[in-house]
Amino acid sequence: MNGGGGGSGSGGGGSGSVKTPTDFLKLIRGRPVVVKLNSGVDYRGILACLDGYMNIAMEQTEEYVNGQLKNKYGDAFIRGNNVLYISTSKRTLADGA
Repeated sequence: MNGGGGGSGSGGGGSGSVKTPTDFLKLIRGRPVVVKLNSGVDYRGILACLDGYMNIAMEQTEEYVNGQLKNKYGDAFIRGNNVLYISTSKRTLADGA
């Protein structure tokens, strides 16, 4: 009887609102994200997984430098100490084909 998306939680939420950063990270796994590094480089792709050190694995990853697409990667691994923030993408990855 698993009625919702994020499963192994303790306790009661009815509204689906995000309560902690951990809840947010569980919620966005498998979704498009933007990862901004301390260097200013953005990586956009699907969040595959991450660990307690904020090491990140992404799929269908695109690298943006100064807002311009520089490279595309199948899979990318980012060391957590380089991460400034993780944000959900407002756009889909299907920009224009």
